[in-house]
Amino acid sequence: MRNRFNYIMLFAVFAVAASSCKKDNYPPPSSTLSGKIVYKGEAIGVEYNQVPIQIYQYGFGLVAPINTSVAQDGSYSALLFDGDYKFIIPNGQGPFRWRYTSSGAPDSVAISMKGSQTMDMEVTPYYMIRTPQIAVTGGKVTGTFKAEKIITDANAKNIERVNLYINKTQFVSGNADQNIGKAEIAGSAVTDPNNISMTVSIPSIVPTQNYVFARLGIKIAGVEDMILSQVVKLTF
Repeated sequence: MRNRFNYIMLFAVFAVAASSCKKDNYPPPSSTLSGKIVYKGEAIGVEYNQVPIQIYQYGFGLVAPINTSVAQDGSYSALLFDGDYKFIIPNGQGPFRWRYTSSGAPDSVAISMKGSQTMDMEVTPYYMIRTPQIAVTGGKVTGTFKAEKIITDANAKNIERVNLYINKTQFVSGNADQNIGKAEIAGSAVTDPNNISMTVSIPSIVPTQNYVFARLGIKIAGVEDMILSQVVKLTF
């Protein structure tokens, strides 16, 4: 009788283990949603990992979003299961205005995943960096650009400052850990937004390297995130 009981218990353990394995062995998500945050087809440059994206899946109570963020070049990517989702950039995030509902809440974009797909998301930036030019001469980096004001209605904002950043790696931003040098002009000192120029000296780099990465940026008054030009590599 005891042996029979032991067999029953052993079978129960195997059954529970098998059931647990089945639950743990669902195939992982295999469809990639990717694209860029754009204005009229042009990607919006931002600081690395600073502009969040939230993706919700329908039918699961919308308890918690799938979180990802916008890369420096304005691109994004998320690995998802096939199904129906909604895409949101949270309120107040990014150097742009996302779409809003009539109540002022962030609107969403409906997405149906049936395999991987690419989808660019259109936004309206406060400013755009036009004709950026960055060059290195005699141990100094010079950057020039035009600041085009895109939003001119009641939601318009002023320029707080403009910057030229350089770093020894491709991660370049206003973060002190992501630059080795910067030049800055206060917004009140920008007399001609069509002709902005800044210069920064290249400091000693350890270990020595003969290149730096650089980009230009606009900090908008009352907006946390900067809009930045694309990163360029400069050899000297």
